Amino acid sequence: MKIINKTIAVVAVLFVSQLGHAQNVKMLNVGQAQKESEFYKIEDIPIPKDIKLEVGGLALTDDGKLGVSTRRGEVWLIDKPYSKTPQFNRYAHGLHEALGLAYKDKGFYLAQRGELTRLEDKNNDGIADLYKTVCTWPLSGNYHEYSYGPKFDKNGDMILTLNVSWYKGGKSFAKWRGWLVKVSPDGKFTPLAAGLRSPAGFAINDNNDIFYTENQGDWVGSGRMTHLEKGDFAGHTASLRWTDEPNSPLKLKPEDIEPQSGLSMYEYAKKEKALKSAAIWFPHTILGISTSDILYDTTGGKFGPFEGQQFIGDQGHSKIMRVFMEKVNGVYQGASFGFVEGFSSGVLRMIWGEDNNMIVGMTSRGWSSTGKKEFGLQRLVWNGKTPFEIKTMKALDDGFELEFTKPINKKMAEDLSNYKISTFTYNYHDTYGSPIVDQQKAMTHKAVISADGLKVKLVIHGMRLGFIHQIEVPKLEAASGELLVHNTGYYTLNQVPGGELKGGHMMHMASTPTKKVEQPKRVTTMPSSWGEHGADEVVSIGTIPGLKYDRPEITIKRNSKIQFTLNNNDDMIHNVVITKPGKETPLKIGQLALNLGLDGADLSYVPFNDLVLFHTGTVGPESNETIYFTSPSVPGEYWIVCTFPGHSFTMRTKLIVK
Repeated sequence: MKIINKTIAVVAVLFVSQLGHAQNVKMLNVGQAQKESEFYKIEDIPIPKDIKLEVGGLALTDDGKLGVSTRRGEVWLIDKPYSKTPQFNRYAHGLHEALGLAYKDKGFYLAQRGELTRLEDKNNDGIADLYKTVCTWPLSGNYHEYSYGPKFDKNGDMILTLNVSWYKGGKSFAKWRGWLVKVSPDGKFTPLAAGLRSPAGFAINDNNDIFYTENQGDWVGSGRMTHLEKGDFAGHTASLRWTDEPNSPLKLKPEDIEPQSGLSMYEYAKKEKALKSAAIWFPHTILGISTSDILYDTTGGKFGPFEGQQFIGDQGHSKIMRVFMEKVNGVYQGASFGFVEGFSSGVLRMIWGEDNNMIVGMTSRGWSSTGKKEFGLQRLVWNGKTPFEIKTMKALDDGFELEFTKPINKKMAEDLSNYKISTFTYNYHDTYGSPIVDQQKAMTHKAVISADGLKVKLVIHGMRLGFIHQIEVPKLEAASGELLVHNTGYYTLNQVPGGELKGGHMMHMASTPTKKVEQPKRVTTMPSSWGEHGADEVVSIGTIPGLKYDRPEITIKRNSKIQFTLNNNDDMIHNVVITKPGKETPLKIGQLALNLGLDGADLSYVPFNDLVLFHTGTVGPESNETIYFTSPSVPGEYWIVCTFPGHSFTMRTKLIVK
């Protein structure tokens, strides 16, 4: 999970690089949410005003009641959860931040911070009277030691994931922090895989294969999903501290991994065989910023045309994404797409209701989200209409095959100019996050449409193994004239059928560094014209958990030479952008930053816009940057705002110029 509140008790919940509360009438992308709502409607499950339902886990009982565990250490039973008047009953309390929930054999199982617990209602009065410890594990007391689960595998064992601690980077102060583990019904604890950082979401498929989601941070360039098997190393080195333990399935040590190799995860995995590269990447700030739960579509087509695919929550962006996954040469990989955004709080948990619609549990306190509420419980309901979408994206040895949910306009599909393809990757290093690196264009050489108009085979020049392939088809229409609801997909290409790429190469395929962009409003060297006297005023601002600066306002004099320092003491990336006055200015700049797409990191998430006066670059955790500028000549209330995508909703300070 990610950073939230540095008080140990009821800390926020999920992963890194996060967002702030939306305004009452604001959404990240109102137009996109409106398009989605033509097919999928978000409905509230009413919560009594005196209940703080900060959802940590969801599970249905045998008689159709909805169990909800919370960050505040409670479990609630909700009768008639699909009605307008659901009935809430507190089933258990006094637990230590329960971030998961499962129901089996007439009882609930949940992970507290330091133990796996079974709850039972022995006398059938609706309240748990047995709190049974199934298994325990050590705690150091660090606020970032979240525990998630359990989920039952086919053998009846329980799978859990344990978050790393945080102190100037991810640490494993207590044994097995950063591990995927298994607990048998009789309480036997077995470590399975290491290298996890913030593993709040995981799922088990029909083949008993385990997948987990990860969030940007140290050793994690962007959000991703990974297939984990016993003995795998998922990439974060802190947990390797415990590989000398006799029951460890790995012997790899932290010092065996280079902190700054200059390689991508895919390339480094060629050197270190235990390292498991991502099956799916979620481009940071583009698809989401804090991946959470994984939910397989097991509804048999009763939730739309995506049977067997995965839905992925995102806490910071208050949204759900969609994943099509395939297995090529024994390796899982596939494509990620947008699905539905606009939830009321940060999406953490999803399950299927008895009506085959989705129940979504949310939380955002201390670690904010674009959804304005502190917590929420909603249903995502399909209205039976089929959206026009890219249903699947499959790898070929010379391109991709796209399958659509509706027949396409064949003439438009034959027009190669309708396909825009870029490839890029992220660095694998101990630095917090990674910019997009080695971004290059690819070219569609040929498009072959199937007779039924549902598929198109694209022959592509410039494909690259180990890279994310972004494909955009913004103008492609269905035969009925509809545009795609989501026109962009991101395929993580680890393998191709047959093992060898046969597509043509581009002339510019040599690896190039991330482009350097000149930003004249970012001045990091004191101007020589200031002379020996230097700055008239020296100003600094820090950060505190919950996406906030540590000063509500700063006052400076007009026409002054200002030396301004951002000290980022938080555990996620921030910047400082000083803007012109205006109540809506921070949100406008924040939206423009979000719209930068793949170019965002190169621009420090600062758009070229007249509303921007001065700014820093992006500043990582425990780092700082100083900029120099002359303050405005006109007195007034200006703004200091963080434009890292989503942060502008809450992370702002008034700059008063007198």
